[in-house]
Amino acid sequence: MFRKILIANRGEIACRVIKTARKMGIATVAVYSDADRNALHVRMADEAVNIGPAPANQSYIVIDRIMDAIRQTGAEAVHPGYGFLSENMKFAEALAREGVAFIGPPVNAIEAMGDKITSKKLAAEAGVSTVPGYMGLIADAEDAVKISNEIGYPVMIKASAGGGGKGMRIAWNDTEAREGFQSSKNEAAASFGDDRIFIEKFITQPRHIEIQVLADSHGNCVYLHERECSIQRRNQKVIEEAPSPFLDETTRRAMGEQACALAQTVGYTSAGTVEFIVDGARNFYFLEMNTRLQVEHPVTELITGVDLVEQMIRVAAGEKLPFAQSDLKINGWAIESRLYAEDPYRNFLPSIGRLTRYRPPAEIVESERAIRNDTGVFEGGEISMYYDPMIAKLCTWAPTRTQAIDEMRLALDEFELEGIGHNLPFLSAVMDHLRFISGEITTAFIAEEYPDGFEGTTLPRDLLHRVAASACAMNRVAEIRRARISGRMDNHERVVGTDWVINIQGESLQASINADREGATVTLEGQDYRITSDWLPGQPLARLDVNGTPLVMKTGKIPGGFRLRLRGADLKAHVLSPRQAELAQLMPEKLPPDTSKLLLCPMPGMVVSISVEEGQEVYEGQTLATVEAMKMENILRAERKGVVARISVQAGAPLAVDDVIMEFE
Repeated sequence: MFRKILIANRGEIACRVIKTARKMGIATVAVYSDADRNALHVRMADEAVNIGPAPANQSYIVIDRIMDAIRQTGAEAVHPGYGFLSENMKFAEALAREGVAFIGPPVNAIEAMGDKITSKKLAAEAGVSTVPGYMGLIADAEDAVKISNEIGYPVMIKASAGGGGKGMRIAWNDTEAREGFQSSKNEAAASFGDDRIFIEKFITQPRHIEIQVLADSHGNCVYLHERECSIQRRNQKVIEEAPSPFLDETTRRAMGEQACALAQTVGYTSAGTVEFIVDGARNFYFLEMNTRLQVEHPVTELITGVDLVEQMIRVAAGEKLPFAQSDLKINGWAIESRLYAEDPYRNFLPSIGRLTRYRPPAEIVESERAIRNDTGVFEGGEISMYYDPMIAKLCTWAPTRTQAIDEMRLALDEFELEGIGHNLPFLSAVMDHLRFISGEITTAFIAEEYPDGFEGTTLPRDLLHRVAASACAMNRVAEIRRARISGRMDNHERVVGTDWVINIQGESLQASINADREGATVTLEGQDYRITSDWLPGQPLARLDVNGTPLVMKTGKIPGGFRLRLRGADLKAHVLSPRQAELAQLMPEKLPPDTSKLLLCPMPGMVVSISVEEGQEVYEGQTLATVEAMKMENILRAERKGVVARISVQAGAPLAVDDVIMEFE
């Protein structure tokens, strides 16, 4: 077994590998860029080596810098994680020349399967059903338009060396094909150092289901069942689960056996994933094989009990797999929510900054439930503009899918995160969405259910009343504390009332409260709510029991009440005396400022290009500017017809959120 391994990656996956290596008694070496000097993976590793400036193309994907770190530390093996150099054949070859083990597949398998064009050709030759498309190299944008028309819209434009949603666009017409081709090439070059693009037919109403395979160098290959990855946004997975609520045992076995056959055809060893598109009739089509560990591997580990990182290390050291296919059963259900530094209220645009508060729910492993949080950040750390916006992967496990969803709801409500925009509210909203609960999902779920973006959720009436009753009980605790203030004048004792009005989510609810030593009973709209909690004023998280059911809310003080966040909703609950409520109705409403004639930057980033000129008339949907953030290009379009009055920035300029890009007449 190896004595020391180097992790050629950063963030949560580097931390994940370090945890398993530590469990196995293997020393670890971290590499880091200037931006990651104080990162969590650097703190966790036994050694750490600086490999250059912040941009990945000057540090994490520079093979020579990684090789220098290996020589400095004497590492015997390298785990590449995912992204960066994980599927780079030249990196694997460089390690082989140096006599360093690559904790991944052999070079020929990376070459055959890591390149998406080659892998599709091999799959087709092997008789595997593949999606129609053009596998050759595409010269330019006009060539892309021609090919797209031959295939038939809609088409998927994809980077050959891509992954993680980078370098991917869906085009429904010639204009989108032309723009998507150039953006995909730019993203592919920046993220992978390879700008080759291919185009395939985009199948509507598909499910994205993948098979986890694991193979050793002794001829053994097994599949560890499937993962449902259909909840995606811009081709980036957001929520995954294992197993899939859609597959039956016959389809599962057929997909698994086909995945293993494909892996063995190319002499694959280590962990890998074969991705399929599955239609409504359970016909499946090969998409690609990812020759690395997947981001969403924890859900597979939770339902099988197999540590995939450990098995990758053991396979790289020449060991046999310790189990056969018949040993790998599905135990329970697991769900993973990817927590991103993306603001859902700004159409999921990237957010950067300092994590002023980062308190994930406690990780637990019990017979009937489990919570796991894979992360690479810490409270006080910064989310950088240079890398992927992932903050953490929150996973829950339970015996059934319904129970796993219930556990995820509470875990998301308990997750405290402040300082940046993030998608926690959106993840919570999905857990309550009837279509997700039913399991009737496709890769178009987010686009179909949130066509205008995410604007928060409206709590159902029964839950809203539980929240309102809880706010009333919390207000009583705060009122009692205020009534006990020292230094009062004689005969000026303050009495806490029993009758209150709760203004919340546009409703005005009448309530009365009767408290005792164990808790309080709130009568709201004729319904009694028995509430117990140890919450105290000033605590940012309130855990309550309401009529025997747990309720968790992020809590903040506002004048006359509380800001309450749970289940994707962000509420202001004003708890007022009857007289205060009467007077509050007379207060004028404050209107927001008018920004309708401004194009504001929706995220921190850099201007790639300005597509219009001052004095130019623009039409609805026309491209105005392109802004790059976190390795993704974002095209900003006109919302209506108008004339450009002034352009405030130029290409290459850095921008903060809400910086003015241009003004209109």
